[in-house]
Amino acid sequence: MSDLYPDIFLRGEALLGAEGLKKLQASHVVLCGVGGVGSYVAEALVRSGLGSLSIVDFDQVAPSNINRQLCALHSTVGQDKAEVAAAHLQDVNPHCRIQVQKIFIDENTAATVIAGADYVADAIDYLPGKVALVLAAKAAGIPLLSAMGAGRRLDPTLLKVADISQTHICPLARNFRRELRGKGIDSGVEVVFSVEQPLPPPPAVPGEKAPIGSLSFVPGAMGLVMASVIVKRLAGLA
Repeated sequence: MSDLYPDIFLRGEALLGAEGLKKLQASHVVLCGVGGVGSYVAEALVRSGLGSLSIVDFDQVAPSNINRQLCALHSTVGQDKAEVAAAHLQDVNPHCRIQVQKIFIDENTAATVIAGADYVADAIDYLPGKVALVLAAKAAGIPLLSAMGAGRRLDPTLLKVADISQTHICPLARNFRRELRGKGIDSGVEVVFSVEQPLPPPPAVPGEKAPIGSLSFVPGAMGLVMASVIVKRLAGLA
């Protein structure tokens, strides 16, 4: 409980139970990526009463992030996403131990990044980094939940939690399956994915890279679904 406001977890405890909340407060999650999906994962975990959170993100807030990322404000453009998120989350729950790692995740850094975690939340969109996290988590025996594609979609009700072997429609999940298969992994990786058919990209402009269309609905909902799964598992309710 908070010294300033003893009842901040009262409603959560009513749902999780005293023992469940105690387990959550004793747990450490490593969140990789604090953008459109990850910022909502972080928000929900800390507001639920998580005891320790490591935020891993090397990027800075860009103006184009403002439409969907919780750490993106006019006042934070140009600042490190992880630092902005950590400051906000510490204000939400001063008793949560929050660490910042401004590290690019790849095969050389993944194992170090997740060391000591009770759970890993993968909310990055760099495919080799996602694969590296899976390999590192499996080697360390740490449960991991990975976000699939949230861009070019508008319906947050079409999200599913499943093993990677059971995914369909999502192009990122298809590529993820292929890369994991190349590492000898056909299943045993839990993901959140959308069964909505991605909308087509805007017409190409010569010499320019088309932006990936995205609003807050699907990334935000995906992050909340991820947090829900993680909280229930850490609290011993699933």
